Amino acid sequence: MQKELQEFLIFKSDFYEHPDFIYSDPIQIPKKFSIKEDIEIAAFLIATIAWGNRQSIIKSGEKLMRIMGNSPYDFIMNYNPGKEYDFVHRTFNSKDLAYFFSALKHCYQNGGLEKQFLSSDKNLKNRIIAFRTIFLSLNSEARTIKHVSNPEAGSAAKRLVMFLRWMVRSNAKGVDFGLWKSVSPSELYIPLDVHTGNIARKLGILQRNQNDWKTNEELRNVFLKLDPLDPARFDFALFGLGAFEKF
Repeated sequence: MQKELQEFLIFKSDFYEHPDFIYSDPIQIPKKFSIKEDIEIAAFLIATIAWGNRQSIIKSGEKLMRIMGNSPYDFIMNYNPGKEYDFVHRTFNSKDLAYFFSALKHCYQNGGLEKQFLSSDKNLKNRIIAFRTIFLSLNSEARTIKHVSNPEAGSAAKRLVMFLRWMVRSNAKGVDFGLWKSVSPSELYIPLDVHTGNIARKLGILQRNQNDWKTNEELRNVFLKLDPLDPARFDFALFGLGAFEKF
């Protein structure tokens, strides 16, 4: 990679990783909480519905928090399995939400959400696969399964990758949370979607055309050379260039 491009990406990452970023981003929903479990649950549910217009995601996220009485952990631990609440965001509906509530309760009854991402080897793909197996173990329906991406089947798993970035990366700059110490920031990937993929290709740092797990690997390998301890920091550069600068 050319030195000028490296400097450009570092500058843009530092510029966009700023608390001002929060005001237009769905991460503002979990930012309302201070208890670890409340933050985790809010962040996981918001990340799950994070596709489409960001204002629409935020609006749906606010509705989710109202459903849970703005006390996510207390709500989950007292949730009556099978009870449904009126909720729709794109293809994620009340039946999906009921399952997610039950599965989250199961996770917290068995050591917490962070524990479900532990894996025998320190590899984010394997962590996600291990979590997915546990999360979908309560007789989940086919329509709900699709809302938990599977990197083993090639999915880029953008929303789970984003959730893990929120939980793991340092909160030193006031954006991510840095709550989980069992996962190293060096393991993280870039949340890959159409927009970040297109920006990366315009910059000449992605060669593959598909937005899948193999492309995740390609993108991460590029950013590991720039920052082996924190490759996901460059998500802010790609996102900012696309969302705010229409690069």
